[in-house]
Amino acid sequence: MPRIDLHLHTTYSDGSHSPAEVIQFAHEAGVTALAITDHDTVDGLPEAITAALDKGIKVIPGIELSSRFEGQDTHILGYFFDWQDGTFQTRLTEQQENREQRNPRVVDKLNQLGLELTYEEVKAMAGTGSIGRPHIANVLVAKGYVSSTKEAFDRYLADGASAYVERESPDTREAIAWIREAGGVPVLAHPHWTKRKGPELIEMCRTLKEAGLMGIEVFYSTHSKRQTSEFLELARKLDLLMTGGSDFHGTAKPGIYVGRGKGDLKVTEKLLEPLRKKVRT
Repeated sequence: MPRIDLHLHTTYSDGSHSPAEVIQFAHEAGVTALAITDHDTVDGLPEAITAALDKGIKVIPGIELSSRFEGQDTHILGYFFDWQDGTFQTRLTEQQENREQRNPRVVDKLNQLGLELTYEEVKAMAGTGSIGRPHIANVLVAKGYVSSTKEAFDRYLADGASAYVERESPDTREAIAWIREAGGVPVLAHPHWTKRKGPELIEMCRTLKEAGLMGIEVFYSTHSKRQTSEFLELARKLDLLMTGGSDFHGTAKPGIYVGRGKGDLKVTEKLLEPLRKKVRT
């Protein structure tokens, strides 16, 4: 059954599988088009494009930008942008540098809480990819301090938790502008993560649309049927594009599969054409 997946992570950010492996998983799942949306980097795109050549899979330039909206972490997905644009690449480099400054501070906080780990261990866990909190969480699991990455975030790493360190991130409206200026389509990722509901979420999306937001991630692995219906109605109400994806990370988010999410996710190909039509508009 043909399907697409517009939210995938690889070893170039916080996923556990290489772009080539993700492409193979997509092929096995019947995915016809996908977007590698690593956090604040497009470095995995060349490998993904090459791996997809003999599998009939369309690779869409994608990214997931970290940002802050009214003091809260907010992620913006970008599609169909010029990923080789010099200005865009410079901005991503700055984002990576901000990550590098934050992560050792998180480790320091964990040390102060009595948890023995080093930043060298975190870098080894990340391999060649961009280092993020999921890698710190994996080290905590490996050392037996927590039983799962979810517990690591709940106890130590999530916004407001005991070892949380706020990173320097662009305002969400700025992140949207970056994608638009690179000719792409910005989309609000997993809207339930904003912790806003009803009128509050509508107002947030209306504000971001005025800043250039063009879509909302309606179909997502952990959205309930009620949430999917709510976000579908929100997209229609505000005339926003609808997207969807698994948010596959591999072992960092067990039980979520490329193209299928938790098993019943199906993002239809018909969502692609409206996205294409919005490029550079």
